[in-house]
Amino acid sequence: MPLSGTLPGRLLRRPLAVAVTLGLLPLSLLSLVACGGDGGVKFFTEFPVPTANGGVSSITTGPDGALWFTEEAANKIGRITTAGVISEFPVPTPNSEPRGITTGPDGADLWFTEAYGNKIGRITPAGAIREFPVSTVNSYPAYITVGPDRKSLWFTEEAGNKIARITPDGVITEFPVPTAVSYPAGITAGPDGNLWFAELNGNQIGRSTPAGVITEFSVPTANSWPTIITTGPDGALWFTEFEHNANQIGRISVTGAITEFPVPTATSRPRGITAGPDSALWFTEMEGNKIARITPAGVISEFPFSTTRRVAVGITAGPDGNVWFTETDANQIGYITPPSP
Repeated sequence: MPLSGTLPGRLLRRPLAVAVTLGLLPLSLLSLVACGGDGGVKFFTEFPVPTANGGVSSITTGPDGALWFTEEAANKIGRITTAGVISEFPVPTPNSEPRGITTGPDGADLWFTEAYGNKIGRITPAGAIREFPVSTVNSYPAYITVGPDRKSLWFTEEAGNKIARITPDGVITEFPVPTAVSYPAGITAGPDGNLWFAELNGNQIGRSTPAGVITEFSVPTANSWPTIITTGPDGALWFTEFEHNANQIGRISVTGAITEFPVPTATSRPRGITAGPDSALWFTEMEGNKIARITPAGVISEFPFSTTRRVAVGITAGPDGNVWFTETDANQIGYITPPSP
């Protein structure tokens, strides 16, 4: 069923319902919260973001050994050290809504999308930003990844219904997605040398060659809203199915065979997913108020927050062996330590 009249990006960004007054707290450790599961006690460690109601979204490990994240509402790029020290850098274009972020192919800078700015941004570890306009007007660039050749980056255009390649010097080439109004969202470089992306409204997973030849694979569950996709430790691609009635994690082989695994918590709305440091995958549950882990065999463990709604969104493996994530409603960056082998 088409999502008429509303961009998926706006659907996936929940309104910030609570005014957070974290500015009164030190920018050190906010809380250490015990949570049960997976045969032991795990801990969430959380740090408040200096700008209130920043709309923290995507997160990635940077080339400098820190974590970098986007602040959609605050129009900033954030940096947090593994010790919890946060720096913020304003995006030059006003109200650009920075969304996806990744380390670039040169291993020196980070690249991010500006959904409403209709640009791709590049930021140095020192915070200097350069922006590159996308040719398609109002294309809503969403997520970004380094290409399989490690020489360029690829990103999705949700409203433009395209995937695109950008070189380090800012040259952009666009490729239309065959299915109309598919809203391509998450994108990743696959183990087969191709690009793989999720089609939220098209209910498909797309595969593109580096030359832009696209093949699409239908997700078995109807209207599942596949959202974020990543390469797993098993040589397959893993993705989240965000829609309430789907509520699953999907796995697709490089030949297009799809397997789905239900999330134990009903209507949890799995959103971000990443390969962890422990030969498993980790994902966020926006409505379930949990961080979860899934093995390549499909066994899921969930780790609940013990306090009020966090709305965990983005997630990534950190350079310190922990799994880091963003908390939009709580306006925090947090991490969880994976269980011991």
